[in-house]
Amino acid sequence: MTTGSDPVSNPGTAPGTTPGTAPVSTSGTAPVSTSGTAPVSTSRTAPAATHRSRFPLWVALIAGGAITSISLGVRSTFGILLEPIAEGLDTQTGSIAIAVAVQNLLWGFSQPIAGAASDRFGPTRTLAVGGVLYALSLLLLSRAGSPTAVLLSGGFVTGVAIGAASFAVVLSTVGKISPPEKRSLNLGIVSAVGSLGQFVLVPLTQWYLDRTDWSDTLVLLAVVAGLIVLVAPFIASVAVNTPDSTRNDAPPSVGRQGTEPARTLRDELRRAGHSRSYLLLNGAFFVCGFHVTSIGIFLPGYAQDGGLSSATASTGLALIGLFNIAGSLIVGVLGQRIRFTTVLAWIYGLRAVVIAAYLLVPLSAASTIAFGMAMGLLWLATVPMTSAIVTQQFGPTHAGALFGIVFLSHQIGSFAGAFLGGELLDATDSYLGIWWIGVALGVTGMVLHLLIDESPVPEPPVSSGNGLPIVPAGVGVTLAAAGVAAALSVGTVAPVDTGASELLRPPPGFCVIAPPVLDTTA
Repeated sequence: MTTGSDPVSNPGTAPGTTPGTAPVSTSGTAPVSTSGTAPVSTSRTAPAATHRSRFPLWVALIAGGAITSISLGVRSTFGILLEPIAEGLDTQTGSIAIAVAVQNLLWGFSQPIAGAASDRFGPTRTLAVGGVLYALSLLLLSRAGSPTAVLLSGGFVTGVAIGAASFAVVLSTVGKISPPEKRSLNLGIVSAVGSLGQFVLVPLTQWYLDRTDWSDTLVLLAVVAGLIVLVAPFIASVAVNTPDSTRNDAPPSVGRQGTEPARTLRDELRRAGHSRSYLLLNGAFFVCGFHVTSIGIFLPGYAQDGGLSSATASTGLALIGLFNIAGSLIVGVLGQRIRFTTVLAWIYGLRAVVIAAYLLVPLSAASTIAFGMAMGLLWLATVPMTSAIVTQQFGPTHAGALFGIVFLSHQIGSFAGAFLGGELLDATDSYLGIWWIGVALGVTGMVLHLLIDESPVPEPPVSSGNGLPIVPAGVGVTLAAAGVAAALSVGTVAPVDTGASELLRPPPGFCVIAPPVLDTTA
């Protein structure tokens, strides 16, 4: 199917054919064009599934969504636990935020290892180990008596645990077991179901936290995290021995299925290191990590600093999870019709617009609710599309490890968002700087995706070496953009002796219409 004048083929269209014509081929030979000319190049090919689910596919999708929901739902509660933990330990919020920053970094570094383990030993074992470690880390965090203990349990141990039990392992598995024409939609469905965790767990955690303390709340969350172990067996998969189903080296203009042995992970890493588009994808996903973590951690504090209640702040965060369900489903459908990179460019550009609008309008319950709804549509919708691009570029066989590397870039962005936000907050007593840096990075992410080619990556020249270091090269350009954004934001992060948050509060008498359960005063 084409969109406008863009020659994007339907994912189910056979390689080497034009939409609307039937491919003519003979066994063991390349497809022959029906027009008598060379096959027409298409912008997308769809690698075949290399695995099948041990259970009906819909069971695996529900299980994957449930695991994602638990993992990300528990993780999203750290934003409302940050200040209670800091107050309970009589320390600054920044000293606790650094633990979340380290958590994101360890999550990122463990993700390629978890992805490779899932490729080698299967997702069930990997996710079950992650679930056990996740529950244990939260129990340790509940007994933390100092910022150092928080750093060790909530930072290092929790980071590794989330890496093994995260949606990256789930999505790579779903990509392997899904038929090509349904891959984008299935990834969107799993991401949508996974959003329920944030929508449900954030307000429930806030409700329980208001009635107990942060220590008891973490014990309850540990029990929830342990449920991953019970669900993990239902996403088990087995390899499918199809002719060359793991190959994805033929360029779209050839549409050939070769007969050579499948590539090793080392071969794929070499190919990735020479791919400009894969490096740019790493840099672009850095932006997503920065946005998700900085907003998730600092939205509650920003809203309460502006005079809103904790219930309103947590409701805004929960609505992000709710509306991400619709966003993930919409993006999954769009991915079947429009280039993944085009969809992602729009998402990042719209994020910048939504954040800027939230800062420029008077802060109120209504604006916070509207922000949560709008940002939810753009939240984790980037993840299934990014995973699909990796599968599109390299095929499903080593998608877990290769997407894990891209996700490491995401977590470096998460580290930057948490660490920089905490430092700016302690230094300036204002959240504005981290928000405006997020705006600048949103524009950067949009531009980077417009430069990415999502088609299969060709073989690098034999004498070309191993290529650039993947993560440093991909993130480098984005870090440079972050530096520029920080420099441009100097004016907004100056000490707020006059009360910068006062500028964002509605004038006296400003009336807000909102549900009665929310605090509508600012």
